[in-house]
Amino acid sequence: MSIKNNLKEINKNIPTQVTLVAVSKTKPVEDLQEAYNAGQRVFGENKVQEMAEKFEKLPKDIKWHMIGHVQTNKVKYMAEFVDLIHGCDSLKLLKEVNKQAKKYNRIINCLLQIKIAEEDSKFGMSSEDASTLLKSEKFSALKNICVTGVMGMATFTDDEKQITSEFKTLKQTFDTLKTIQLDNCELKTISMGMSGDYQIAINEGSTMIRVGSSIFGAR
Repeated sequence: MSIKNNLKEINKNIPTQVTLVAVSKTKPVEDLQEAYNAGQRVFGENKVQEMAEKFEKLPKDIKWHMIGHVQTNKVKYMAEFVDLIHGCDSLKLLKEVNKQAKKYNRIINCLLQIKIAEEDSKFGMSSEDASTLLKSEKFSALKNICVTGVMGMATFTDDEKQITSEFKTLKQTFDTLKTIQLDNCELKTISMGMSGDYQIAINEGSTMIRVGSSIFGAR
């Protein structure tokens, strides 16, 4: 199967209101160009330097999403061009994104990463922490970011019941936080679902899925 056919197949199976992020981490520029030629415009990377290198080489109408865990000292390398940062899990990180965005006179969109999986290895904040953060004065002072939604990763398991339940939790968190209306917070995105579980995620209300291996083949 070619990348073009893979994309066609996935797009056929997802509703129009769901954004497909092609997870292109570790893949060569040629593969991304092939996906681009097939009409894909949103790409997700999990390492800032790799994303910056690809940004330099590829067409400028691509929307780059940072989907990995972000270290504050790396924000400066992507602040000029990143379209959306999926994994914001602290005020400290949001402050740094705000600081770097200001240098380029930009507003950078961010998603709050909510911990929904039982695994310890997954980053993220609790629903309560997210709510407290968004209601804080320190957050409302950040004028160069906009929190546009939430992101979460389900437990790596074959238990569909558990995955469904975790996605339900993220949707509930989104619905709760959605009542918070601020200049720098306008929740509309629920980023959940990957190659193995995106159909479940869509059924549970996902508006953005992150798919890698089903497009580009196994890593």
